[in-house]
Amino acid sequence: MNKRHIAYLACTTAVVAAGLGAAPSVHHPTVHSVQPGQSIQKAVDAAEPGDTVLLAPGTYRQSVDITESDITLRGTSARLTVLTPPSAAGQNACAKAGNGVCVTGSDKAPLKDVTVRSLTLRGFAKNGLWATGTDRLKVREVIAEKNGQWGIAEERSVHSVLSHNIARNNGDAGLFVANTVDTEEGARDADKTVIRHNTTTGNRVGVTVRRLRNLTVDRNEATGNCAAVFVVGDESKPRAGALSVTRNHLHANNKYCAKTPRLPFLQGSGIVLTGAEETLVAWNRVENNKGTSPLSGGIVLFKSLVGTPNERNDIRDNLVTGNSPADLANRDTAKSNTFSSNTCTLSEPAGMC
Repeated sequence: MNKRHIAYLACTTAVVAAGLGAAPSVHHPTVHSVQPGQSIQKAVDAAEPGDTVLLAPGTYRQSVDITESDITLRGTSARLTVLTPPSAAGQNACAKAGNGVCVTGSDKAPLKDVTVRSLTLRGFAKNGLWATGTDRLKVREVIAEKNGQWGIAEERSVHSVLSHNIARNNGDAGLFVANTVDTEEGARDADKTVIRHNTTTGNRVGVTVRRLRNLTVDRNEATGNCAAVFVVGDESKPRAGALSVTRNHLHANNKYCAKTPRLPFLQGSGIVLTGAEETLVAWNRVENNKGTSPLSGGIVLFKSLVGTPNERNDIRDNLVTGNSPADLANRDTAKSNTFSSNTCTLSEPAGMC
């Protein structure tokens, strides 16, 4: 080995010893445990992507704002870990907006892979959970109850999975998904968002889908609401629709809700489509929804608030029984909607059963 080789090896050894050639450190997922009386927000702020914030059993008078991707907020179980509104002294931005848990991204920088699960969100002035600007949000095994507006709600979001939740006795919808709530625009592509295996009861509406496309409402149960499932569209472009409402059990949604500036009073509605297109409504059990509202009935097609008709929707293979004034009601003007192979007794107009 000549002097040149020796000098090269010595230099290389010095570089490695200085750490300049070392591989970058890898973050190992961490569990941040929180006990009642401790700050959930502090733990969330300390978490890095991949981490879990785990809440011990107890009641937390706190709101939480998640602004980092790939964070899991998890309780011990929904019945043991409860979030309720904080006092005025303990309010963050999420609490000031009246919400329990906020997942806050944007169109340009969506939050990805956030999970919220196994906790109760109770008594917030506005929403139990509010998410905006998310990608692959998962909300699972959450109880959202007695919140002023929506139990679990999201806008500007894609690839979401809302599953195995209970939404009850909220002021408006138990589960609410929309394109956006603060601007007027056409329907957004929800990119295969799934709402499945949820139970809704005692809300104004069990599930509301507003101005969205490309999502599934599947295998949910709704009872005791004023209306079970609403698919809402209007004249905006693109139109709401190109989605599916399938295999749900929607029964006895006969609570009375007073009219609003946008809707007549609600009572006894199973599935309502307004201003939607190319929606599949199939394999549902829709039973014993009874009322005298213009939107009452088992499966109802009704023109939107601004008079936009439903078009090219496919209503088939549903069991629709015991609803009043009709099991199937086409109260629209369009002729392109199809009703086929449904098991029912009464329809408007007659002949669709």
